[in-house]
Amino acid sequence: MSGWSLEGFDLGAFVRATLAEDLGDAGDITSAAVIPAEARFTGALVSRDAIAVAGLPIAEAFFRHLDPDVTIETLASDGDRILRGTALMRMEGRARAMLTAERSALNTLQHLSGVATMARTYADAIAGTGAILLDTRKTIPGLRRLEKYATRMGGATNHRMGLWDAAMIKDNHVAVAGGVGEAARRARAAGIAEIIVEVDRVDQIEDAIAAGATHLLLDNMPPPILRGAVTLVGGRVPTEASGGVTLETIRAIAETGVTYVSVGRLTQSAPAADIGLDLALA
Repeated sequence: MSGWSLEGFDLGAFVRATLAEDLGDAGDITSAAVIPAEARFTGALVSRDAIAVAGLPIAEAFFRHLDPDVTIETLASDGDRILRGTALMRMEGRARAMLTAERSALNTLQHLSGVATMARTYADAIAGTGAILLDTRKTIPGLRRLEKYATRMGGATNHRMGLWDAAMIKDNHVAVAGGVGEAARRARAAGIAEIIVEVDRVDQIEDAIAAGATHLLLDNMPPPILRGAVTLVGGRVPTEASGGVTLETIRAIAETGVTYVSVGRLTQSAPAADIGLDLALA
């Protein structure tokens, strides 16, 4: 996994900063006191849940950073769907280094695999409808690229990475600008190529499209209203259902014919996957 990279993400800097947060000025005082310097351990990362995997290369990077000579055998890949009890990675190296890296590696792997697993569950729920699952910007500050990587590993498609890659005109923009059409016209006049306009009423659709919307976000509309909105749009621009989407409601929403369904809880509310490091004295 040494060749793994993610655009816009500095793996080395992330590993160093995360370990620095955990080690402080004194380092791992427990391992230093309890574990002989020459001791070696073999271990395996094992999932206690059935999950979609994300973050294995990052977990590996933590162990390699503290023990460049560690021997690692990867038994799964990011994006894999694995059963409970599956070993994801085996390793053998310096015991102190492995124990010091353990929590940082697990925290990252558990969180990202939890995000991927939730995304996989939602993607499976709309399989066959033709709708595409999107994530959102509801991410933990500083972890957006990682969390959006994890949603991709679970079968979702990334929406905006930030405020810079598309205009998204929402209710507060509309309120300040004086209307959906006026807000969209201002964005078009600014030369913005992709203009996403949120509408919460069907009567806003024509104004938004006429003013230059290239994508409509249909906010908090129940399926019967969504179906009518999709019919009215008639394929002129992509449509996205958003707002309060749950696993129980997503199938009916996707079946209305919308192009996309966006789900903030993929990154905002995903529980951590249960993955542990099982160690044995070598």
